[in-house]
Amino acid sequence: MQTRHVTTPFGRRPMTLALVKGQLAIADSHPGGRVEKWKVFRDVCEARERFGLQDRALAVLDALLTFYPEPQLDGEHGLVVFPSNAQLSIRAHGITESTLRRQLGALVDAGLIQRRDSPNGKRYAYRNRDGEIEQAYGFDLSPLLARATELAVLAQDVAAERMRFRRAKEALTICRRDVRKLITAAIEEGALGNWGNIETMYVVILGRLPRYPDRIQVEAALDEMELLREDVLNLLEMQLNTENMHGNAVQNDRHIQNSKSESIYELEPSSNQEQGESLPEEQQAASVKPAQAKAKAKARLEPIKSFPLGMVLRACPQIVDYGPGGSISHWRELMTAAVVVRSMLGVSPSAYEEACDAMGPENAAVAMACILERSNFINSAGGYLRDLTRRSERGEFSLGPMLISLLKATGEGVRRAG
Repeated sequence: MQTRHVTTPFGRRPMTLALVKGQLAIADSHPGGRVEKWKVFRDVCEARERFGLQDRALAVLDALLTFYPEPQLDGEHGLVVFPSNAQLSIRAHGITESTLRRQLGALVDAGLIQRRDSPNGKRYAYRNRDGEIEQAYGFDLSPLLARATELAVLAQDVAAERMRFRRAKEALTICRRDVRKLITAAIEEGALGNWGNIETMYVVILGRLPRYPDRIQVEAALDEMELLREDVLNLLEMQLNTENMHGNAVQNDRHIQNSKSESIYELEPSSNQEQGESLPEEQQAASVKPAQAKAKAKARLEPIKSFPLGMVLRACPQIVDYGPGGSISHWRELMTAAVVVRSMLGVSPSAYEEACDAMGPENAAVAMACILERSNFINSAGGYLRDLTRRSERGEFSLGPMLISLLKATGEGVRRAG
């Protein structure tokens, strides 16, 4: 059995307070039970970067464990191994003696093994008549048993950190690809936007990354790249929405013209009006009202598509002050803030309700946010909202141009791109 007290190194090797602290901690730990020695070794290999160990040090530790005869580390049977440097060098794949000494010192400094030096610095053991070891001088493996739980937790933490790092790099690779291809498609197809500045921002984000970045640096670049991707998608979405709206307006015009043609020449019965005579005013009113009601119902069934919340808040930053707790994180909070702004600007509940019916509650809230931003230039917020509602029912109003105008007015587009 090895003694449980502090031992000083042999020869010219100095004693340090760190060695004293480590030996006292092991002596006071009183580790119980057993632990499979190769499991502990695998945990040390997993967490070697935390200890600053090289591959050669792991080879030396592997060689030391081979000199312990039992498969499990057990403090009751002694944990001191005493191989010579020549034997250690052979089992450590033939490393030189100078490298062996340096890596043994690294293992001691890491607190994974301890020296139990004899009076003359040699490594040997005293045995009783039954062949059992009574006293041994060499390298004590007790720290591996005492720190087995700590090493297992550390290994799991290192594995989880490695997984987070790998996933962050994968996410950054995908986001880079998305932004690069979206910018290329927008430039080649002539989409509106300052794509030169956006491409410069893309290059700047990647230029900040060092050649061998760590996880923190990769995640920071990923956050910036995701924001840039969101801005690119917002620009493209607004343009597509505007194009679709213009296309639908043209189709509606053609449909109305065709309907009029059919109602005049095909659906009406033969009468004197075919010769150019006009219908009585009562019949004209009766024929116009159902058409207006049908168009209004269709407008309500097809509300304007909501825009991304992040873009709305960048275009209308003042609305954030009226959100719950002075912040807005989702659409429900935006609609709550819009009700507060409606009351503050003197918009009647009926006017706001009509806007919600015509546009949808989300878009009505966006419209209120836009009115708040331009309140200095609007004499009557209620009248302005009613006008937007009427134009929306006729299919003549889109939130896209208004939001783009506000983004340009606040300088958000320039700031995000440059």
